[in-house]
Amino acid sequence: MAAERGLHPAEEQVAGTELHHLHIGTQRTRIHARLGEQHAVLEMHTRRVHRDLLADGVSCSWQLVRRVMREGDLAGAQPAAYRVTTRQDPDAKAAPDLINRDFTSQEPGTRLCGDITYIRTWTGWAYLAVVIDFSTKMIVGWQISKRANAPLCIEALEMAHRNGHVQPNAIFHSDRGCQYTSGAFNRATRRLGVRQSMGRTGVCWDNAQAETFFASLKVECVYRTAIPSVDHARRTIGRYIEVFYNRRRRHSALDYQTPQQRYSQLTDQQALAA
Repeated sequence: MAAERGLHPAEEQVAGTELHHLHIGTQRTRIHARLGEQHAVLEMHTRRVHRDLLADGVSCSWQLVRRVMREGDLAGAQPAAYRVTTRQDPDAKAAPDLINRDFTSQEPGTRLCGDITYIRTWTGWAYLAVVIDFSTKMIVGWQISKRANAPLCIEALEMAHRNGHVQPNAIFHSDRGCQYTSGAFNRATRRLGVRQSMGRTGVCWDNAQAETFFASLKVECVYRTAIPSVDHARRTIGRYIEVFYNRRRRHSALDYQTPQQRYSQLTDQQALAA
């Protein structure tokens, strides 16, 4: 090969080494570009960045990504410890647990969960209610309000139903917070054709799917953003959910697909099977 190219073997080796370093340098440049983009949305986990690069046609190892991140002093955000925030109504009757910590599904819209978390703003607390699809990890319904009440949770569930993400006789799982055990929420689930399921109060593992999302939301968005008002919270968190989390954030539980990619995959499979 060296003779064909008119190079001495030693020159061929040097040229090969230079090409290798040039290739690595190009990879590093593209990795830095991707890291800059990822840093803007605060998603810095090595393997997720690596999958994004592969999807963009950049051939590199996750070890190289990790090394570049270390050189730039970049690290994944870590969730804070779980804290119990559920307010239970001692007189309310809880629904049975139909999930039993099985947060899986192969059919979108059949197994859902929901919960509420609080967001600190400069003018007081804002409360976020979400509805999550087990099959895709997608946030299919959400709402923000100044009050953590039953209408907040009902509006989030109605959004999921209105957008076609709730199938007839679907299961909706939650904790035993007073919002979900209320008569208003029970009537709403019956009107929408949804079966209620509830875990135990104060046991985060019984609604781990929602807790996982809230942890990601807090460390990737809320704790790193100035939120002056409830309206600002609605815009900021809406952008995080609809633009980033549902469509760009890769999930290890989905084999590093995005929720939108998994949704498209499952619906395409259903269409072929029909």
